[in-house]
Amino acid sequence: MLGSAFKTRLFHPMQKIGFAEALDSIVKSDPRYERDAYVFLRDALDFTTKRQKKAKGTSVRHVSGPELLEGLRQYALKEFGPMVMTVFDSWGIHSSEDIGNMVFNLIGAGIFGKTEKDSIEDFRNVYDFQEVFVKPFAPEKPAVTRRRAELPAPKPAASRK
Repeated sequence: MLGSAFKTRLFHPMQKIGFAEALDSIVKSDPRYERDAYVFLRDALDFTTKRQKKAKGTSVRHVSGPELLEGLRQYALKEFGPMVMTVFDSWGIHSSEDIGNMVFNLIGAGIFGKTEKDSIEDFRNVYDFQEVFVKPFAPEKPAVTRRRAELPAPKPAASRK
């Protein structure tokens, strides 16, 4: 499911390649996601590690799948606001599993690292995109308005003869 990038070794294990070259190869072998999506993912990882460093007061050596997804959620809302789903749709991202696939494509290319505890399963059903990217911007339902007190029906006018 992760694509042909994992079936065959794309790069010699000792060969250091740049991010741009890795993206060229990844997008060619797995065209599900746009190049800009990977750039955004890298930026979201940077955003996440900086926030963790600030919170913990120490450098962060590793970010778990759920931690990355939470940081990505915050970063996407900050960067795109109510347009997140439009941007993600244009990049081919429709679920947290898509983010996991991209992460493992970057791991396969030697750009991201992983521990033995990391798994593609870490990205499955972590959150619902509709819930975290659309709902915060949905208009609130109007509060129930109270009906005006019923006015008494007007008295029939007396007929004049």
